[in-house]
Amino acid sequence: MANDDANRRNPNDMTLDELRGEIESIDRELVELIARRTYVADTVAEVKSAQDIPTTDESQEQRVMDRAGENAEKFEVDSNLVKAIFRLLIELNKVEQRENR
Repeated sequence: MANDDANRRNPNDMTLDELRGEIESIDRELVELIARRTYVADTVAEVKSAQDIPTTDESQEQRVMDRAGENAEKFEVDSNLVKAIFRLLIELNKVEQRENR
């Protein structure tokens, strides 16, 4: 990603179409990352099921939320927004884990 950043132009020098293209590219990357996260979460669910571990782990969820807040602050993004997104991701993974048990 650092290499991508070096190749990117200054947004102030880009046309509206170029900026929209940049957003489209970022959106694709976000979806790819969500897919990767979901795959890993599904694998976690398989391990939990095999070891007869409960689907919900509130302490782990709290660690994820804490990390999300810390990363939001690091990148100067609204932590409430980031935490809301992560809460949604966690809930979606929990639903999928329950359905697959």
